[in-house]
Amino acid sequence: MEAQTLVALPVVLALELSAGDPPGRRTLTRDEAAELAALIAADLHTLVPQVDEACLAVAGALFDTVELLRPGFPVWATLDELARRVPRGHLENVVAFGTHEGHMPAQPLEPEAAFADGPMRLLPISLLAPEGVAESLSDKLEVELVGRGEAGERTADWLMRTLGIRLEHARYLSRNDLLALTCVQYEHVNLAPLWTLLETALLTPYRDENTMSARGLALRYHDGKVETQSPADWLQHQPGDHSQRAHDVAGAVFELRQYAALLDAHHVPLTLIGGEPASGYLLETFGEPDAGYDAPALYAHEAPGLGVVAVTLAQRGNGGRARVLAHGYPLHPKALGPLVAALADQHQVSSDLHALGCILLDADGRLGAPAEALH
Repeated sequence: MEAQTLVALPVVLALELSAGDPPGRRTLTRDEAAELAALIAADLHTLVPQVDEACLAVAGALFDTVELLRPGFPVWATLDELARRVPRGHLENVVAFGTHEGHMPAQPLEPEAAFADGPMRLLPISLLAPEGVAESLSDKLEVELVGRGEAGERTADWLMRTLGIRLEHARYLSRNDLLALTCVQYEHVNLAPLWTLLETALLTPYRDENTMSARGLALRYHDGKVETQSPADWLQHQPGDHSQRAHDVAGAVFELRQYAALLDAHHVPLTLIGGEPASGYLLETFGEPDAGYDAPALYAHEAPGLGVVAVTLAQRGNGGRARVLAHGYPLHPKALGPLVAALADQHQVSSDLHALGCILLDADGRLGAPAEALH
């Protein structure tokens, strides 16, 4: 059977861990992966006997949801590619991939330490089915796994003994099940708009998707990235006095930081509408320095609990009004330094950052800068 005639059906073994009981390691050796694959094959045969018509491929590695749900599904894509390379004389092969000398056979199959402490670990599985049976097998998997997809007792026991963990549940899910579960989780924490964008990036990356955050920031998925309305632009359309508006823009930046962290985990870049992705910050520029004003300086807008919310590059001029040249928004603490350096380099100004101790708005309620020199 030629490899190109096989259709990949992605599955996952989801392990719900007992609280405070993370596994001591993230991967299995080759021999361990082979043992587990045999147990998985028996479980899946009991649930859907038709799986015997497909090749079963198992990756002996434990991932977080964000690692599996990335554009192009690189973990499953790598597993499929490796499985297709394995010579087979018949379709009943079970193929397992584990570590050799501490390393998985391909980088995408190496779980990241940053996501190792989550309450659910996911072990990727792929069924490579002949075209003639792929559709019916996929339909049966979707029905049977969601309905009665608990892993067998031998499989669960093997996992607990081998990994030194306690399991609340161990069950098989199709990738569609995993997508649906993640959707519910994000909606539960008021991140439904984020999931709308992620779902597009994962399933229909060729089309655009527009939505709004819970606070009303305009968001768009376009050409492989998520674009957001800038907080300064959003602020122009908000009601309220200066105090309320300062509070609101801090909330909008906090929301963007949540989005940025999750998008980064899913490997989807975040940028301003019409802008280019940067490393950990958003930057918008309005103009070049004017020789009729004072030399440009950098000012840090701050909010309790959030630190620096925005950095403004501005010039002071006659008439007590500042001329704003740029705003930057650090999306995580380590991004403030690179943001300040980028603004200083772009405009050839000092990188000294003047702390304002608050969010400073101008007379029109927009992000501004001091009209008088700071001492």
